[in-house]
Formats: sequence, C-alpha cells, structure tokens
Amino acid sequence: MKQYRHGDLLIIEVENIPESAKKVKHKILSEGEVTGHAHRLTGKASVFEDTDGTLYFNAVADATVTHEEHGTIPLAPGIHKVIRQREYDYYEKAVRNVED
Repeated sequence: MKQYRHGDLLIIEVENIPESAKKVKHKILSEGEVTGHAHRLTGKASVFEDTDGTLYFNAVADATVTHEEHGTIPLAPGIHKVIRQREYDYYEKAVRNVED
C-alpha cells in the first residue's frame, strides 16, 4: 500500500471507492482555511465524496497533487483515500482538523 504526505493531508492507496461515494466536479482535496491555498489534484483523475465527507480519487495517469506552499508530488495510478491530519486542542478539550 502506497502512502503520500502532502502538508496536512495523508493520501493512501485503497482497494476501492465505497459505493455510497458520489463523483464531484472539482479536484480540490482540501482548501486552506488560513491561507486560502488549496491542495489540488491535477491530471487524469476523478474525485468522489462519501456520505461522511471523506474524499477518494481514482488516478488514471499523470496525476499530481499541488499546493502553493508544499510543491507538487506525483501519484501512482490507482484508487486513493484522502485523510485530513487532526490535532488535539488541550484548552478546548477537542479534536479538530489541522488548518493549513
């Protein structure tokens, strides 16, 4: 199983996309809440969103992930799941997504 780290995202290779996931028109994997920058998928790939908000994508060929601050990484063809990095806020006693 291949894994990629890109800023606050972990991208892992998976066997399939859940049947409940629906294809979306955009190729943004995560929008930057602080900077306005986004992790974007480029190349021949389709993005799917599951009912819980989890993103998956099928990279056919020449797919990359880009971001203004993290550079570009090439991805192997296949099906991938996008996982947002999370952090624990000691003062609020809560777990939240890392904001880029």
